[in-house]
Amino acid sequence: MMVICGIDPGTRVTGYGVLEISSRSAGSIAYVAHGVIRTGADDLAGRLKEIFLGLSEVFREYQPGEVAVETSFHALNAQSALKLGHARGAILLAAALQDIPIFEYTPTEVKKATCGYGRADKEQIHTMVSTILHLPRNLVSSRDASDALAIGVCHSSCRRFKELVQ
Repeated sequence: MMVICGIDPGTRVTGYGVLEISSRSAGSIAYVAHGVIRTGADDLAGRLKEIFLGLSEVFREYQPGEVAVETSFHALNAQSALKLGHARGAILLAAALQDIPIFEYTPTEVKKATCGYGRADKEQIHTMVSTILHLPRNLVSSRDASDALAIGVCHSSCRRFKELVQ
């Protein structure tokens, strides 16, 4: 069994989703946990610290073998893109310090892997994640956590494809 953790970066809310994939049964993926890290600090440095510490704790608790993170997207506001880049840095550092391999996926790759359509909206992603993982639709109330689970599903799919190719 391999535990993977998908992460949806954000400076105010960072979502995470933990999944378990089986090496014995091709395509076997199971839900483990999900959640969000809501930052309360007024300054960016304080928010980055909260993200780092929160994810470090998640990694210690669930011991993922791999982490999948959504890449930065093209933002209309350069300042927002820069802040998101800082959040991603805190996430990557938390994983790297625990020697967890990191994989990155674009929003379009995640949407295609979960919904089959690269322009799916958050509601479609939420519905498909619930369906793929056999979860009640109301279990994952945060769209940030739902997106994180979708990133984990995307990574699981990419891993399986790479194994088949080899």
